[in-house]
Amino acid sequence: MSGEKFHTFKQQSILECKKLTVEYSSKPAFKALDFQIPKHKVVALIGPSGCGKSTLLRCFNRMNDTIKSAEVLGDVFFKGNNIYKKNLDPTDIRFKIGMVFQKPNPFPKSIFDNVAFGPRINNLKENLEQLVETSLQRADLWNEVKDRLKDNALELSGGQQQRLCIARALAVNPEVILMDEPASALDPISTQKIEDLIKILSENVTIIIVTHNMQQAARVSDYAACMMADENRIGELVEYGTNKQIFGNPVDKRTEDYVTGRIG
Repeated sequence: MSGEKFHTFKQQSILECKKLTVEYSSKPAFKALDFQIPKHKVVALIGPSGCGKSTLLRCFNRMNDTIKSAEVLGDVFFKGNNIYKKNLDPTDIRFKIGMVFQKPNPFPKSIFDNVAFGPRINNLKENLEQLVETSLQRADLWNEVKDRLKDNALELSGGQQQRLCIARALAVNPEVILMDEPASALDPISTQKIEDLIKILSENVTIIIVTHNMQQAARVSDYAACMMADENRIGELVEYGTNKQIFGNPVDKRTEDYVTGRIG
């Protein structure tokens, strides 16, 4: 094995953590993490359950704020601005850094109203029909739903619901989309559509994905970060590199053991 354990980026990162620590009821989930996310790339967060991947993901749009026992220490910078500075409205961050969850969570509204939800909150009511159409097209869903926009979104299949959630996130023109196991509840055909969509979207949007599926991570990512938990169940970043390095020639033995299925 050869190379560096932690890739450094020459270009400016769109997201960066500095000495980031998250504690739940004063017990650290991970400690003093330094981490950079390059623009318009797909970064996969991998590692065994309990190592802090989803916790880290939620730091990027302040979703940990919704957990009473969680305390975030350190800094997260979005385009050079600290998103944890005082008096900053987390809602503003979440429009720029959207999130797609493991289980599709469309609102119990029409397909149209799901996609139009964010723009309406932001008072973006001009050309709303075109915005909804464009968002559904970007999510590769328009041709399947264009004649049923008034139907309840809950009538869609699981895979369609997940793409609708992606369209809903895209409607407010985010610069980053966070995905937490977005295909784990889907069938293989729907999973393939989500993976294809991730690669297409990354031409214009930065994507960070948590997945336990190593084949999926290898297929969709440009970079991958491997996290592990120590004997005290505190997460740490053990290696961060290109797709080719992490899945083909990892530097850290723990990364090699994990991606080859020997641990985890």
